[in-house]
Amino acid sequence: MYLTPRQLLLGGATGLTGEYLLDRLLSEPTVQRVLAPTPRPLPEHPRLDNPVGALEYLLPALQGPVETVFCCLGARQQSGSPPPQLEEVDLELVLAFARRARILGARHLLVVSARGASLDSTCPWLQAKGRMEQALQQQGWPQLTIARPPRLLGPRYSQRLLDRLMAPLAGLLPGSPLGLEVCALVWALWRLALEEDQGLRIVEADELRRLGE
Repeated sequence: MYLTPRQLLLGGATGLTGEYLLDRLLSEPTVQRVLAPTPRPLPEHPRLDNPVGALEYLLPALQGPVETVFCCLGARQQSGSPPPQLEEVDLELVLAFARRARILGARHLLVVSARGASLDSTCPWLQAKGRMEQALQQQGWPQLTIARPPRLLGPRYSQRLLDRLMAPLAGLLPGSPLGLEVCALVWALWRLALEEDQGLRIVEADELRRLGE
């Protein structure tokens, strides 16, 4: 079954994925309002509600109604953040954001995790993503969609020489480790938001590529 989300909440609108996703959402004529709290002001738009400040302080003041939530919060893999910072950003802040969204009436949460997220990973970043996924599943969301993209390819990310040479082929190679264009991820997230379902859905990299075509 398909639905048309009209009242949306977006976390992480100043990051690479969030920035592209915000443009996508505001371009949809059926979207009535996008609530996007950010640390700095965003360009004005008649359907954008943009509280400005530190998210942890903004959360209690956010107002609904909210139907569908997109969470693009978290440290990026290349940041080299120490484990305590990863816990704060990738776990605690994401969970607080999701809890507030449920209070505002949201029933569908779509969260950007990472390929390889697991409690058993030897990478602290992927461990933090794994703990985040597990904790969100315990919040009792009617519909929870976890996207696990590979490395994202976009203009704000510096790529190694091999990445730059092979990026045009990345979307053509099943299971390719080279990455996924952020525009493809954004399109996949929007398509997933239109699907009304129940329970948990984990969307791995290859399916994200297919949905992003």
